[in-house]
Amino acid sequence: MNDLIIIGGGPAGIAAGIYASRKKIKTLLITDYFGGQWIVASDIQNFIGFKSISGFNLSKALEEHLRLQSDIEIKDQTLALKIEKKDNGFAVKTNKEEVFETKTVLMALGTHYRKLNVPGEDKFMGRGVFYCATCDAPLMKGKAVAIVGGGNSGFESAIDLLPYASKIYLLEYANTFSADLTTQEKAKNSGKIEAITMAAVQEVFGDEFVKGIKYQNRQSGEIKELAVEGIFISIGYQPSSEIVKGLVELNKAGEIVVDCKTQRSSLEGIWAAGDISDALYRQGNIAIGDAIKAVLNIHDYLKGK
Repeated sequence: MNDLIIIGGGPAGIAAGIYASRKKIKTLLITDYFGGQWIVASDIQNFIGFKSISGFNLSKALEEHLRLQSDIEIKDQTLALKIEKKDNGFAVKTNKEEVFETKTVLMALGTHYRKLNVPGEDKFMGRGVFYCATCDAPLMKGKAVAIVGGGNSGFESAIDLLPYASKIYLLEYANTFSADLTTQEKAKNSGKIEAITMAAVQEVFGDEFVKGIKYQNRQSGEIKELAVEGIFISIGYQPSSEIVKGLVELNKAGEIVVDCKTQRSSLEGIWAAGDISDALYRQGNIAIGDAIKAVLNIHDYLKGK
């Protein structure tokens, strides 16, 4: 039996793994990939110790640091699907039909892209429907695109698309945009962006690939169409907390409620750190600190302190 299973390979999970190894905690880390949301960031300028570094390079550096540790087992390219409470701890089931037992669990799965859940979204995923402009903007060279979401994610997607797209429609459900004003100005000054507020997306349509998007004007009720070849969904993220639903307390947003001093959840034996928790601020540096705090508390817990 493991003393600890860490679920997630983003900055929080990696930091937790390194500290668990240093504390000689018998640990298994399960992740489908390393890097978390950072892996697609083109330029990170607020990670302490680096003036500027790509998300890919930072993720690789963190992964390499983790793999240098001798007292940790790593199961990558693996998804944790279910956690069950047992008398002496927990059983974690994976997509590879493996079951691992552990005394404690640290949830560090972060978040995943929020979907629109409209007709055509799933059908055209990867064939015109995208969630990462940093990854897929080059595919839109010379094409008209639509971005759904007027927050920071939406406007940052627009900035990523500016060098490629011929025209950018930016659709926002509310009557105002919520992105930082400086980010809005940078995008709008390009002359390529047409901003549309009070827009409720109804459908994504096409044949083999996306041909357009339908939306309803929430003021007039009129259904309108935009001819586009790419649609970028940028409406934020939701916590990847499904596997502990019913085990621990979640808030309305689906985040795991934790004690901010220890990162403990409502169920003894489960901790959470990073964007999957109800931490006040969503920052990589903070996720790393919270994960370290959690492991130190898990060490105390295992020692009976």
